[in-house]
Amino acid sequence: MKLDFHTHGKLAKRLPFSTQYTDWLFEEARNAGLDAICLTEHFNTLQFDELYGYLLETSRREGDTLLLPNGLRIFPGMETDIAEGGHVLSLGTAETILELNRRLAPHKQPGHFLPFERLMDLFQEYDILVGAAHPYREGGHIPALPLEQLKRLDFLDLNGKDVAEDRQRAETLTHTLGERLGKPVVSGSDTHQAVQYGCICTDFSAGITTFSELRRQMLAGAYRITVSERAAFQVKTAGVLKRALKEIHALGGDYVKVLLSGEKDKNARSFNERIAVTHETVVIDYSPRADQMAWKIREAADDMARKGFELVSATATGSAKAILIFRKKGTGLNFLS
Repeated sequence: MKLDFHTHGKLAKRLPFSTQYTDWLFEEARNAGLDAICLTEHFNTLQFDELYGYLLETSRREGDTLLLPNGLRIFPGMETDIAEGGHVLSLGTAETILELNRRLAPHKQPGHFLPFERLMDLFQEYDILVGAAHPYREGGHIPALPLEQLKRLDFLDLNGKDVAEDRQRAETLTHTLGERLGKPVVSGSDTHQAVQYGCICTDFSAGITTFSELRRQMLAGAYRITVSERAAFQVKTAGVLKRALKEIHALGGDYVKVLLSGEKDKNARSFNERIAVTHETVVIDYSPRADQMAWKIREAADDMARKGFELVSATATGSAKAILIFRKKGTGLNFLS
């Protein structure tokens, strides 16, 4: 069972909930080869209740999960901010997650987030799984929390965004913390849209429908984490797409209509596959000097030009790497067509 432990059902927390957009997301998750996802929507997202209400209406129960008509299995969940800085994932039945979300209503704005210890005290009242989301992401301080508090966690999230930026750093730090705490490390894409599905996933040796079984399989280590060779491209492209769609909304346009135009052909390739045909990603290492980076980028651009690609985006990371995205010449800028 290929499971993504960290996903979202909306493009952004402040945008209105769209059933069409969410349906598209879940269809693309299946197209990306996933059997199941943990829907860890932000606890302070707009219309959190409506998202889960829609899922309860359109799915059928199987154990603790919600099974969609397309075969995608959903483990309900939530992503919660803490006062110290950082995010915590919680996984449980839909009713449990909805109840927890309501109880957290006074703590959904910055300045009112619960500290980690108080949040864990609340979570301890319920039969749920709790994990640290992307513990080493900039701005978060989960690893600095007291050891006795961290040991209350059930798992750590090896996050697709962090792996795409610097895989060695993300894997080393997250697994080292997992060993220190004696907790399993699983993986999630952290996607808000379809391109990022499949950049990383957790592959269990058997199908799972209950949280008790999920806990047992995690503790037994009966899984492996798979990272896509295209992870850097997927994450970078996903970020570009998200910004573009949010800008369409900000200008008064219908980003869902723009995104889904042309999606009615059931025989068409998945959104992810269509982008992969026309775009390639190159990750280069460089010494932390501007002249060295520029030379390496020119070298990569010349090499890709000989293959018929042109450079459309270059991003420098904090780990002496650059992520370059190339587009096949003559294909245009429109990812959505």
